[in-house]
Formats: sequence, structure tokens, C-alpha cells
Amino acid sequence: MPSTTYDLFLRAMREKKPVACLYQGFHREICPAILGRTGLEEKSLVYQFAGSTSEGPIKPGGDWKCFKLNEVRDAQLHDGPWHAGEHHSTAQKCMKMIEYDVNVHSPYDPAFRL
Repeated sequence: MPSTTYDLFLRAMREKKPVACLYQGFHREICPAILGRTGLEEKSLVYQFAGSTSEGPIKPGGDWKCFKLNEVRDAQLHDGPWHAGEHHSTAQKCMKMIEYDVNVHSPYDPAFRL
């Protein structure tokens, strides 16, 4: 059974709404692009467009991050524009099994395209 965080990220993807949360102790504003698992561990490839990281404030233009969903705290949907970021040139290595992908041209053969 998916976690409540997994369900919230999936809702964000379906409704194209950003998520505000804490991850590894830092405030993050993100748009989840891919949901899946490595073994039983739930993960999401997200585009972080605001907030900070262990390396300091997020760089202008945002960045792609891999989140372990069991480390996400206080996640909430909020109104605002969806941020998809620029396409990235390397294949994702965040998770082994892709379940949901917002990219309609996904090269990962997800179980579901949103």
C-alpha cells in the first residue's frame, strides 16, 4: 500500500500542482515528475525550483533531485505554476521501477503516464 506522501506526490502530478515540504531538514518547493520504487523504497524524481539544499539555496533555474519519500516531511500541495525544468541529457538513476511519469514521451516505459 502506498504511503500518504506517495499519494500526495501522485495527486500533485495529476493536478500539476507544486509541493512544499521538508526534505533532509531543508525547505523545498518541488514538482514531482516520476514516481516509483527501488525494491520496497518509494522514490520520486523531482524538479526543485525553490528552497534550499545541504549545499545552500537552490541555484537559479532549479535542479533535478531524487527524493526518498520516507525522508519527506510536512508535504503540502500549493497553488502556483507547474515547473518542469529543462530536459536533462542523462537517464535517471533514481529508481529501478518507474510507476508514474508526467512526461508523455517518457523513455522509461512507466506503468502509467499522467
